Amino acid sequence: MNKVQMGYDEALKVTLETIAPLGIERIALSACTDRIVAEDLRSTVNSPSIHASMKDGYAVRSDEIEHASPKNQVRLRLIGVAAAGGRSDQPVTGGTAIRILTGAKIPEGADAVLAEEFTSREGDMLTVFNNAHPGRNILPKGADVAENELVASRGSRLSPGMLGILAAAGYSTLPVYRQPRLAILATGDELVVPGHPLPDGKLYASNLEMLNGWCQRYGMRTTFAILSDRPDTITAELAERVKSHDALITSGGAWTGDRDYVAEALGTLGWEKYFHWIRMGPGKPVGFGLLEQKPIFLLPGGPPSNLTAFLQIALPGLLALGGNKTPSLPRIMVKLADTLTSRQTDWTEFVYGVFRSVDGHALFDPLRGISRLKALARAEGVVAIPEGVKSLPAGTVVSVQLLV
Repeated sequence: MNKVQMGYDEALKVTLETIAPLGIERIALSACTDRIVAEDLRSTVNSPSIHASMKDGYAVRSDEIEHASPKNQVRLRLIGVAAAGGRSDQPVTGGTAIRILTGAKIPEGADAVLAEEFTSREGDMLTVFNNAHPGRNILPKGADVAENELVASRGSRLSPGMLGILAAAGYSTLPVYRQPRLAILATGDELVVPGHPLPDGKLYASNLEMLNGWCQRYGMRTTFAILSDRPDTITAELAERVKSHDALITSGGAWTGDRDYVAEALGTLGWEKYFHWIRMGPGKPVGFGLLEQKPIFLLPGGPPSNLTAFLQIALPGLLALGGNKTPSLPRIMVKLADTLTSRQTDWTEFVYGVFRSVDGHALFDPLRGISRLKALARAEGVVAIPEGVKSLPAGTVVSVQLLV
């Protein structure tokens, strides 16, 4: 078997340089949470559209109450009320004030809003015993977002907070990259769909559910199936699924065993292979290529290898397919609680672990001495020991990919 051997960093670079985002669709703002914006978006309006009061109080001329204090009280005549969304064209003139409510337009002539607690009122006379400098309690026009201001840049993920400011900027629909339609295909006569009886010698397709869960987390549309270890079946399913999906993931059958037929089937179909074996552990048999110009990711079947190959190669590729300009897991910096030692220095090794806090510092503890499925279930983060590095000493501050 011809193995294109490359390091992890190079393989990831090749993957991301090969994949281009899918097409663009325009959808309702309310449906855009966590989608990837496909264009730079600039505000169509000023928000607020007026100079607005930030609290209930009185619109005043600041120079008239500049020296106001409990011992030097200033009396002003109330001449009106301004409410949010209302219309008030009455100006504040010398010796007057206007009652104003939060969100209301600042009347002409006023340059400050005096809070209620610094006043007393009797009829239409207002007694003031504190000052308010120019601009006090006033939210300037366009302070939240100004007309033509860049609000969201192409390739960024739309958080709920971002949707709020885009609504304020005048948007009701947004251009976003289409989410990938993804087929996840697990191969193996030993696999059983969860919920069915489990005969001796069989096991439930846990990898399938794990991969589907990760794809669902990122909003991808998935279908999945278990394929028997028959070359003709695998070839036919790959040929059929690639017609109706934007990308394929295969789980199992990725190496050189007697029943590892996936690469053989892809070769029969004429895929363009970029790599199939890279210097990383676990997960080195991971493969990537194009079939009918659509990304295909081959993942090994062992759970640690399966998840690592997915997280480090397939997931970044799928995120790039969906237009994400930072196609990777989020990261934080933490200290290592223990020394991490690589099993071999000629690959990049990924170590799963959990976090704990000691004296206000976040520490990363590697998961050791438990089964592989339990380790993957409990893992909160992943640390990479770079190729060529034998160990990372305890206390080293490292970048950790977040899994939670």
